[in-house]
Amino acid sequence: MSELILETADRRLAERLRTLRGENGWSLDELAARAGVSRATLSRLENAEVSPTAHVLGRLCSVYGLQMSRLMMMVEAGFAPLRRAGEQPLWSDPETGFRRRVVSPPSGALAGEVIEGDIPAATSIRYDHPSRPGLEHHLVLLDGCLRVTVDEAAHDLGPGDCLRYRLAGPSEFATPERSGARYLLFMV
Repeated sequence: MSELILETADRRLAERLRTLRGENGWSLDELAARAGVSRATLSRLENAEVSPTAHVLGRLCSVYGLQMSRLMMMVEAGFAPLRRAGEQPLWSDPETGFRRRVVSPPSGALAGEVIEGDIPAATSIRYDHPSRPGLEHHLVLLDGCLRVTVDEAAHDLGPGDCLRYRLAGPSEFATPERSGARYLLFMV
């Protein structure tokens, strides 16, 4: 994925975050209090001066009641049933190196979504709250090793394993020192 596509996605995401805040009639201070993210960080995100971390993006999605992949789809325009691999938006967490690709073509009318995640070795990503509680998840590990903790139950996955769960509380994705992880996540 080229750096140009990443920069364009960051700018569109920044615009979308600014629009969401405006639609809710919140000041930066009010959003900061609701999300637990500093006002300065929010300002820099909305001006595309920095790319959000997975943790910050998860907090913002929780405040707005959106799935992260739904937010990513909102930065796209129009509907096309086919999205080529090179056209799928890619977002990268500057803090951890975690990469998230929205595989499904955007659609406001269809609920199911597929994302591809790629987590470097020795990385832990924790979400305090689901962006949308109650969604069914099917996580298929393609490569590497991954520990997924859902509702305080840890599951160690190897290539080809599938974990099915309904997300209602905190979750964590962690890779060991020796291996990263690449997976597909189906959300319904």
